[in-house]
Amino acid sequence: MQAARLATLRGYRQMGISARLAIGAVVLLALVLVVGLVSLSLGPVDISLRHVAWIILSGVGFETPEFGRTEQLVIEQIRLPRIIVGASVGAALGVAGATMQGLFRNPMADPGIIGVSAGGALGAVVAIAAGLSALFFLALPLFAFAGAIAAAFLVYGIAVVGGHFSMATLLLAGVAVNAFLGAIVSAIIIFLPDNELLREVLFWLAGGLDARAWEHVRIATPLIAGSTALLMLLSRDLNLLMLGDDEARSMGVRVGVTRVVLLAVSALATGAAVAVSGTIAFVGLVTPHVLRLALGPDNRVLIPMSALGGAVFVMVADTVARLVIEPAEMRVGILTAFVGAPFFIALLIKNKRQVYSL
Repeated sequence: MQAARLATLRGYRQMGISARLAIGAVVLLALVLVVGLVSLSLGPVDISLRHVAWIILSGVGFETPEFGRTEQLVIEQIRLPRIIVGASVGAALGVAGATMQGLFRNPMADPGIIGVSAGGALGAVVAIAAGLSALFFLALPLFAFAGAIAAAFLVYGIAVVGGHFSMATLLLAGVAVNAFLGAIVSAIIIFLPDNELLREVLFWLAGGLDARAWEHVRIATPLIAGSTALLMLLSRDLNLLMLGDDEARSMGVRVGVTRVVLLAVSALATGAAVAVSGTIAFVGLVTPHVLRLALGPDNRVLIPMSALGGAVFVMVADTVARLVIEPAEMRVGILTAFVGAPFFIALLIKNKRQVYSL
């Protein structure tokens, strides 16, 4: 009898998770589609939504009415890859933020907490300052990606010195490594002899999606999609880790291995994002927090929804950044910081209740 009641309760709980997942997916996928189509239509060359739809349908093999060749080139070669990169970057930062907030059991955690963003920034700055980005198109994203991954493993290596992992040590090591790498970036900026290189460095550090092309899509999207899928598969184990190491171990979770994998995959996703967009703040901090308040703390729902929510956040920010000071363009990272900082402070003031009880 007791077993039957537990099975029924488990079924109700699973039904609730499925319902939340379905509702969140429908709403956020609709937002991704609407924001994407609107973003494709807006810019220095205004293109009607009808023509945008025709161009996209034509690109996948459908017969459509005639449209302008200029419109087709603007959509296919300029705006579409930029929007795909933006959505991928937002998804990466969203899932990485959700994972780290759960892993650290701290809603203030984000991908920058273990030095990933600082490492990516240093790698990109080195590539620019050495002139490699001008010689080789992929030098900047490759250096940024390598720096992000190296910083993440450096911080984790410090946290496991002596053979015992310490979350407190990892957080403190992240603070120290962030400061150290930031100091190196500042030193490079100070000693740059070329004002054009200095402008390029500062432009990249502010974060943006201008001049993103299909090459950037091919660099970032597979890594981000694979990382997101793996984090979704590990979402149940992340739920158990949030209850504590002993409880997770008693439920069959290999705590040490799972924690390493979660950190490494989060760093991989963030590194891929930083490599093609620069540092874009607050996406990994605000998006999971807002969705947790709306959908609950279960990571089986929160991680996939954070991918979609992050994509929407960055796509909207990029669209506004392109239009707000037209014909010039605001950096996406600046805009997300302007919006994200006061919005997150308002959320903290309004929502003081505990949101981590499963």
